[in-house]
Amino acid sequence: MPTPPDSLPDDASALKALLVAAQAENERLIAIIKELQRYRFGPRSEKIDPGQLALMLEDVEQAIAASAAQAGSQTEDQPAKTPVQRKRQVNRGALPKHLPREDVVVDIADKSCPCCNGLRVKIGEDVSERLDMIPARFKVIVTHRPKYACRVCEGEVAQAPAPEHLIEGGIPTENLIAAVVIAKYADHLPLYRQAQIYGRQGVELDRSTLADWSGRAAFALRLVHELLLEVLKASVKLFADETRAPVLDPGRRKTKTGQLWAYARDDRPWGGPEPPGVAYVYEPDRKHERPVAHLAGFAGILQVDGYGAYKALAEGGPVALAFCWAHVRRKFFEIQASTPAPIAAEALARIGALYAIERDIRGLAAPTRQAVRQAQAKPILDAMKPWLGAKPPSPANRPSPRRSATRSRAGRA
Repeated sequence: MPTPPDSLPDDASALKALLVAAQAENERLIAIIKELQRYRFGPRSEKIDPGQLALMLEDVEQAIAASAAQAGSQTEDQPAKTPVQRKRQVNRGALPKHLPREDVVVDIADKSCPCCNGLRVKIGEDVSERLDMIPARFKVIVTHRPKYACRVCEGEVAQAPAPEHLIEGGIPTENLIAAVVIAKYADHLPLYRQAQIYGRQGVELDRSTLADWSGRAAFALRLVHELLLEVLKASVKLFADETRAPVLDPGRRKTKTGQLWAYARDDRPWGGPEPPGVAYVYEPDRKHERPVAHLAGFAGILQVDGYGAYKALAEGGPVALAFCWAHVRRKFFEIQASTPAPIAAEALARIGALYAIERDIRGLAAPTRQAVRQAQAKPILDAMKPWLGAKPPSPANRPSPRRSATRSRAGRA
């Protein structure tokens, strides 16, 4: 929304400052647009991470908020001008009910009426809520274990046994160890940065000390991880995927590429009775035998992408592979977005019909979903494979994206 001319300051220096700020904001927005274009249309190896994109957007939003605050402070001295500004999006509405409330009363000092000196009575009040936070702070738990002895009997001493700790003889409580592990693995806060944060409160903890705590916690949680994976493998349906993970390679001053495998179950969208869960398994490589070893004992449907390592699980075994429609649709969507083609458009329409069926039956009982799929989705799928197989490939020697997408789907239909 353009700024009304009447709201602009008359001072030349103020106008110059606004121009400089606008140019800087435009440069930031142009950079983000270029990154968005690369994120959407660039090769997979060049695409930026969504988290990195959100980080850039946060930077722009902060700059805009700072500019708005500065403009507001400058216009306080010019009450005659009332600029019309676009309202920024803010979080409004009731704050979570489970949060504790602390009432603060801002009252008048004198409740007497200035006319008759009588006592004013309360007729109402304005109530507003603001979100506050108590910063994390350390405390020291001092454990006392009194000793007792009999005045008559010699050598008779009684004392309560010392409670067990994750790190015997160490200074951290289990709560502190959990906070360090969550900050490192859930919030991606490296240990050296955590050490700096703790140092601001006067608690000097070396990074190697935090690393030792994290390693001991991992050892203590190994049984929980193993049990979680076994519980998930008892399900009738699982989702599997893998992603690259850079790992430090001590002594070589660089990183090496590891693989992080994820096995997940989430039946909430379908009203399933089992709770959701996900187990991660790290491996130093992407060999085909890795998922075979991870899913030993699993029998059921495994939803995967096109990675060939999962095929070994379905060869003569109790595992049936269900390929991901999102991966298939993405190929045709990229073709249609770059160079519109009738084949890609029709493929998207056919897949869209399947999506519409799933949208209508989401949350219904399993027998109902199965009946609807057999009646409505099965004819679409039965017609999909011969339609894909009948499409002639491109005559060029080099495989085109269109031919690759069609061949990928036809091979799994």
